[in-house]
Amino acid sequence: MKLLIATPLYPPEIGGPATYAKLLFEGLPERGIEVEMVKFSDVRHLPKLIRHVAYYRRVLKAARNADVVLALDPVSTGLPAMKAARRAGKPFVVKIVGDYAWEQGQQRFGITQTLDDFVQTTHVPFLVRLLRRIQTRVAQGAVRVIVPSEYLKDIVIQWGIPEKKITIINNSIQLPAHIPTPEKKKGEFLIVSAGRPVPWKGFEAIKRLQNERPHWHVFIASGLPREQALGWMKAADVFVLNSRYEGFPHALVEAMTLGTPVIATDTRGNRAVAGETALYIPPGDEEELRKAVMDTENDYAAAHARACAGQERMKQFELGPMLDVTATFFKSL
Repeated sequence: MKLLIATPLYPPEIGGPATYAKLLFEGLPERGIEVEMVKFSDVRHLPKLIRHVAYYRRVLKAARNADVVLALDPVSTGLPAMKAARRAGKPFVVKIVGDYAWEQGQQRFGITQTLDDFVQTTHVPFLVRLLRRIQTRVAQGAVRVIVPSEYLKDIVIQWGIPEKKITIINNSIQLPAHIPTPEKKKGEFLIVSAGRPVPWKGFEAIKRLQNERPHWHVFIASGLPREQALGWMKAADVFVLNSRYEGFPHALVEAMTLGTPVIATDTRGNRAVAGETALYIPPGDEEELRKAVMDTENDYAAAHARACAGQERMKQFELGPMLDVTATFFKSL
C-alpha cells in the first residue's frame, strides 16, 4: 500500500505535525505501507496563493501513484490535498489537531474567546469565517477524519461532521536516544515551559515567575531544536504548561515521559493526558500558578511521586501501538 502524506511541517521544523509526519514516514513501511511525503515547506518561499497552486500540483503528481492521500492540517495542506486527491480519484483523509480558524483568529484577527465558545459563535471577522468554511469543507470532503483526542472529536462534530466519520487515534512520541541536558547552578530551582510562541500558551505569566524568588530560574524552550528543548525539560525541577487550550499536549507528554514533575492548566486536553498525575491550575490564574510552583518546591517528594506515576501513565502513548493502529486504519480503507 502507498500512502501520500501532505504535511505543513517536517523536521528540522518544530511542532506536532512535524514530529508526527516523521514518525509515520519511518514507522509505517515496516507495517506494509510505503510513505511518500509532500512538504509545504518546499513551497513556503513562494508568494501567497501561488505557493498553494504549486503545492497542489506537487500533491497531484504524487497522488497518481498513491492509494490514499493524508493531509495533516485542514487548510494550508488540506485544501490543495483534497482537490488533488479528488482529481486523482484517490481516497482523502485529513488529520485535525486543532481549530485552524480559531488559532489564526487568536494570532491575527483579535479573537479572544475560548475555543469552546468560538465554535458556537457565528459572528466572526470575514477572514476567520473564510478559514472556518475551508476547514469544514475539507473535513466534509474527506472519507475519514482522524483526531488525537475525545475533546477534538467533540469540536469537529460541532463543525457539522458526522460522528461516524471521525476516528480517534492517540498521538505518540519517540524520545531521542541521547538528550543533552544543560547544567544547573547550585541551589537553582529550574522552571521550564515549551511550545510554539502563540497567545494561548501563557508564556508571559511564566516569565514573570523569574521575579518571585532569587533562586527561581525560568526558561522557555521555544524555537529550539527538539533535542535541546527536551534537554531543558529533563533538567527542569518543574515543567509548566500554562496554555488556555491544548488539542493534544505533546510537550506535556514529553515532559512526563522524561519523569519531570508538571504543572498544567485544568483543561480537557491536559486532563485527558495527565489524569491525576499533574498539579492543575485554572487557566489564566497567575496567583494559582505561583502557588503551584511554590507547592512543588516546598513538597518535592509529593511532586516526585506524581512524576513517577505520570511516567508510568505515559506508556499509553508509546510509538508501536500508535503505528499499529494507524496502519490498520489505512489498510481498512
